[in-house]
Amino acid sequence: MQKIIPHLWFDKEAAEASEFYVSVFGGDSKIESTTLLRNTPSGDCDFIEFKLWGHQFMAISAGPFFKLNPSISFMLNFDPSQDPDAAVHIKEMWDKLSQGGKALMDFGEYPFSKQYGWIQDKYGVSWQLILTNPEGEKRPAIIPSLMFAGNVYGKAEEAFKKYVSIFKNAKLGMINRYPGGEPSVEGKVMFMDAMLEGQWFAAIDAAGKHDFGFNEAISLLVECETQEEIDYYWNKLSSVPEAEQCGWLKDIYGVSWQIHPRKVGDMLKDTDQEKVDRVTKAFLQMKKFDIATLQKAYEGAN
Repeated sequence: MQKIIPHLWFDKEAAEASEFYVSVFGGDSKIESTTLLRNTPSGDCDFIEFKLWGHQFMAISAGPFFKLNPSISFMLNFDPSQDPDAAVHIKEMWDKLSQGGKALMDFGEYPFSKQYGWIQDKYGVSWQLILTNPEGEKRPAIIPSLMFAGNVYGKAEEAFKKYVSIFKNAKLGMINRYPGGEPSVEGKVMFMDAMLEGQWFAAIDAAGKHDFGFNEAISLLVECETQEEIDYYWNKLSSVPEAEQCGWLKDIYGVSWQIHPRKVGDMLKDTDQEKVDRVTKAFLQMKKFDIATLQKAYEGAN
């Protein structure tokens, strides 16, 4: 079961965007659940759980407070060794995701791939499509990719080493460095990846001027089984006290995480809206989640 789940924050479009992605990706892609969270600071919010090619995602419509940007994107690997028609399918996916979107790097041939493109879709989510070298190390079809820019430029390797030290079933993967030359600094990360909880994540150091950085619009939600596990990840990751709210935190690099009890996810799927409302009201008053208190709210105990 996936431990770390990308969580997308939309103004009002979570349900519409989720349906769009499921239709575009096809295959093992589906909406898994839809929940109404009532009486939040953002009003009533749609909360969606969905899968794309078997990878879990979450999305929420919670107002215009955070804007999606390319600081966290999703790499889509099209591997000819696993799909003989990968070169055809990558172009088809590019055309679908491009509808109403904006190309950040035009689709075409690059020194690192015969087919690659970086698109920000019509909802603001960014995707990197790459025709993978079939002789390289195998990687999953979807990989979250973190861009370290601005005041965290040059921190990609440091951050991933830290994450590997925190998470279990974790290891560093490949790393390619810039050879030097403007605007990049020699030795900084051109591309690297790492496994965390059995899942692959990628990172780059991005020089130059960027008018965006990590924010809450895309967070990484860590599902926990016990209070001890919640306490562990909270203590290891939280570095910005003022950002602590409703299970959310920011680490030293500005990346947003949610440390979330898996049990609460099950509570919020209950068909009894009053139970969902009680749990929502309880967690809105919390910084770090307390499972026992949330369980009492779910049961209606005083």
